[in-house]
Amino acid sequence: MEQEQRWIRRIQRRQSAKDADALVRKYYNEIYAYAYRQVGNRETALDLTQDIFISALRSLHTYDSARAAFRTWLYRVATNKIIDHRRRTVPPVLPLEDVLLPDEQDFAGQIERQSLLDEIERYVSALDPDTQQVYRLRLYGEYTFPEIAAMLGQPEAAVKSRYYRLMQTLRKEFRDAY
Repeated sequence: MEQEQRWIRRIQRRQSAKDADALVRKYYNEIYAYAYRQVGNRETALDLTQDIFISALRSLHTYDSARAAFRTWLYRVATNKIIDHRRRTVPPVLPLEDVLLPDEQDFAGQIERQSLLDEIERYVSALDPDTQQVYRLRLYGEYTFPEIAAMLGQPEAAVKSRYYRLMQTLRKEFRDAY
């Protein structure tokens, strides 16, 4: 952490490319995995990861270590970029004849599950950013509640409460779906 703060100060004060590179290297794989789990496409995740770091480095002057850990701030930037990506991206529609059908029942089940997941994702994307971040860090980042609480600087009980309230709402909202 101490080294990380030195990198950040040098980037903020001198636009140090060497320190920016070190900071990106430290978090690159973690942020890529976070993006990939949400978009499910390697190229898109690579593009998003690049956008996330460009945005983070451009707005690093707004980062305040007294308000949040850098990792927490970086995940906020990542979450916002992923939300923006989802808002402007319309999934491609493939004609059924272009899709290989190994088993019609399996295919129908996959379509129904994917459709439900897409609906849930749209629903969650309309929620407040804090709830979205807890949801995304837990599901896509695969972080534990103590880790999420530490990243967000919130009590673990508050993080759990927010997550389980959302899960309860999703169960009610999508109970009859499919």
